[in-house]
Amino acid sequence: MLILGAEDVRQALAGAEHEIIEAVRRAYLLHAQGRTAVPHSVFLRFPDDQRNRIIALPAYLGDDTPVAGVKWIASFPGNVTEGLERASAALILNSMATGRPQALLESSTISARRTAASAALAATTLVSETSETGASLIGCGVINFEVLRFLRAALPELGTVTLFDLDRARAASFTERCAELWPELKLLVADTVEDALAAHRLVCLATTAAVPHLTTSACRPGTLLLHLSLRDLTPRTVLAGVNVVDDADHVCREATSLHLAEQLRCNRDFISAEIGDLLLGDHPRKRDEERVTIYSPFGLGILDLAVAALACRRADTLALGTRLADFL
Repeated sequence: MLILGAEDVRQALAGAEHEIIEAVRRAYLLHAQGRTAVPHSVFLRFPDDQRNRIIALPAYLGDDTPVAGVKWIASFPGNVTEGLERASAALILNSMATGRPQALLESSTISARRTAASAALAATTLVSETSETGASLIGCGVINFEVLRFLRAALPELGTVTLFDLDRARAASFTERCAELWPELKLLVADTVEDALAAHRLVCLATTAAVPHLTTSACRPGTLLLHLSLRDLTPRTVLAGVNVVDDADHVCREATSLHLAEQLRCNRDFISAEIGDLLLGDHPRKRDEERVTIYSPFGLGILDLAVAALACRRADTLALGTRLADFL
């Protein structure tokens, strides 16, 4: 078995943004073609604790070299105040020849980067008549930092970023980190979430919100809202937008904003498309220039498999990780 720790994974995926986006794109295409298996995620919650959870995401990806596996990811938002990352994860890849586990990877980096790659892919698939030169990031944590990394790879014309976080110190720290890594970027910190929503027509929500609290009334017409945290927008706001998801059955669960919208509407007719179906087309989809387009990806386990498999291939080339010959 190949074991890749956190630093091994980071080294294996360093500078691989375009390869990761392509791996995510191919996973969505395979899903649209019926060449995947994605059982519903299992949410482990705890008595008298509605904030913390651990989720199991089993999946099968029927690519040219098929693979199965499971990600076990914990979300403990209180970690942030203790100086720890909110999420931690481990991922097991199984051989489809023998069923035996063949790799164990630290997976918080994989989880963050596949989420960011999905956001960047949506930004280049749901295009506007005018190119996006600015973006607003709401929530100054790991996910939006990776989103910025991947948006810069996918949209090289991106030059201005407006940030907002309820914690001003986190926003300041985020700004400093971005300025150090990308000194050419113009970085602004908004005073209110409404100011951030209005600043650009490309907006990413990556917060720890547990219940809906936002509308898109401050957004410009034609905005693309990357709703990664899934629980920020009120149900009526969702119903008013043009909704694109990765998988309707998965995203309409566990009290997400779309799940609540489904309960309000009593159907899923408000979802206009799944991204895999759009990718099967020959051209990017022009988004509505008058309404807000909302992209809400659940984060399918096949994306984790695709990026983990890529990390293993690159780790093998770089001689990274530890091989355990007698695991079984």
